[in-house]
Amino acid sequence: MLNVNKDTITDHVIAALSNDIPDRNRQIMTSLIRHMHAFCKEVDLTFAEWFAACEFLRRAGDISDEKRNEFILIADILGVEVLVDMLDHRVTDGESESTVLGPFYRENPPVLPKGASIIKKTFDNAQTVKVSGRISDTAGRPIEGVTIDVWEDAPNGLYDLQDPEQPAYNLRGRFTTDANGEYAFVALRPEPYPIPYDGAGGELLKYMGHHPWRPGHIHFMLSKDGYQSLISQIYDSETKYLDNDSVFAVKQSLIGKFAKAPAGADTDLVLDFDFKLKKAAVERLVAAE
Repeated sequence: MLNVNKDTITDHVIAALSNDIPDRNRQIMTSLIRHMHAFCKEVDLTFAEWFAACEFLRRAGDISDEKRNEFILIADILGVEVLVDMLDHRVTDGESESTVLGPFYRENPPVLPKGASIIKKTFDNAQTVKVSGRISDTAGRPIEGVTIDVWEDAPNGLYDLQDPEQPAYNLRGRFTTDANGEYAFVALRPEPYPIPYDGAGGELLKYMGHHPWRPGHIHFMLSKDGYQSLISQIYDSETKYLDNDSVFAVKQSLIGKFAKAPAGADTDLVLDFDFKLKKAAVERLVAAE
């Protein structure tokens, strides 16, 4: 009979992994088992605590659907998504840094011309901003035809998906860079907002003694054939929570200055922000050959 005890169980579980599974499966599961078992031993986990964790995960599943994935939210709160993004999108050639996608992206936003407004509803005391910049490769050459999806929350801290009072696709748009690699659109100054905390994620925040707030930011998704796609955000340099973002996604290189617009401008503020894209791996290999 197997001598299963607290000192041998880890090796027994790892030994149960089939020889037929892919090497990557074996690497992931071996490490996962060792770390989970070590964690249980390190904190001397009680049965009641383990069962509470299982119930916590069940509640996360209960609230999740096609519009809300509570497990991604939990990963955000624990800094896991940001870490995985940094591991999978290492900056190697001076390209712009990426960050998390977030839960509020919508596919097929309105396709708009350069300089158009993404504002479909006005809000009292909201500040308008012209956002513009240049997209180039890592050598500084402008890239024409980059598709740019942008989205942000409204001044009430809600995205259109969360707020039935907002028109569909409010504060969303899709733009394309011109021959000079330039883009431009009109938006509203983004406001800090809380991540959803009415479910298991909120329970975790309370357990950690942490707040749910994110700093004001505008989301960007940039793509073009031949280049590595970029998911990123621009953060307002004057917003609250830059130093204690609830999902740890702020990076210094992604902080932009919302400046007062010049006299006679059509917006209250202006924001200039450039991005650099890295060539896709296939093209880089061809070039090396």
